Amino acid sequence: MQEHPHSHTHEHGHEGAHSHVHDAVHDHEHDHVHIDPRSGDLHFGAGAARVSVPGMSQTRAIKLEIDILGANNRIASQNRHHFEAHGVTALNLVSSPGSGKTTLLCATINALKRREPGLHVAVIEGDQQTSFDADRIRATGAPAVQINTGKGCHLDAPMVAQAFAQLHQHPDDARHAAHQHDHSHDHPHAHEHAHVDARSLLFIENVGNLVCPAVWDLGEAAKVAILSVTEGEDKPLKYPDMFAASKLMILNKIDLLPHVQFDVQRCIELARRVNPGIEILKLSATTGEGMDAWLNWLGYAMEPA
Repeated sequence: MQEHPHSHTHEHGHEGAHSHVHDAVHDHEHDHVHIDPRSGDLHFGAGAARVSVPGMSQTRAIKLEIDILGANNRIASQNRHHFEAHGVTALNLVSSPGSGKTTLLCATINALKRREPGLHVAVIEGDQQTSFDADRIRATGAPAVQINTGKGCHLDAPMVAQAFAQLHQHPDDARHAAHQHDHSHDHPHAHEHAHVDARSLLFIENVGNLVCPAVWDLGEAAKVAILSVTEGEDKPLKYPDMFAASKLMILNKIDLLPHVQFDVQRCIELARRVNPGIEILKLSATTGEGMDAWLNWLGYAMEPA
């Protein structure tokens, strides 16, 4: 059998190219990393882009972020105008997985039924997979649409626009049964509606993640960061972008404080170090402690600016 005349040369050429690429990437990766001279700790967010992407310059990373977020923000602005046209106060709930967002939403929906029976409440749920959380919301009687992001780690404005359209077309949403024009249009809400819907609340439960959702505007009136006391009081400093972007921080599961090591005052201090204007509520969605203050906050959030 005749051997391939180029096999040996090809192998060495490939290895040489691989070595060259590896060295180039290796050199690139270290041009914006800060190394603590005392501990040897590495900080890859010290460059202008505040993020490290293998094989990509800081300038290129900044341009990509501007382009991608710019496209998202245009849809977010449309969402915001659309919500306002319908009298909808949209809140973006952000947190780590397991902080109790869905439990809090179920408790909130049931409490609002008692306090304000005529208030319309709907939910957009975000997870990578399953409709578990949307099913829990629908069990309360409130309309909900589940968004599965696949490998995505956050919701974006176009996803929310489509989910909002689905909410208006959903048969359970009787309030809008006679108002089913397309809500997913890709233009600002330039035409004025002959009516403005009565006040309503739209909760957007984002994918459990304290990193990526911080920079993605969905068109919400405010971000609400939910932090469980089981997570540790240092989270505001570990994930500062999320708490800097949030109007309200809810310390959830305070019924567990006797059983965990959690310094409430230090957590509040760290949150205000990151965001001096952040509002803070302490509650337990399980026992109901602090829920009245949360419902009052929602009432203020729905008042016209």
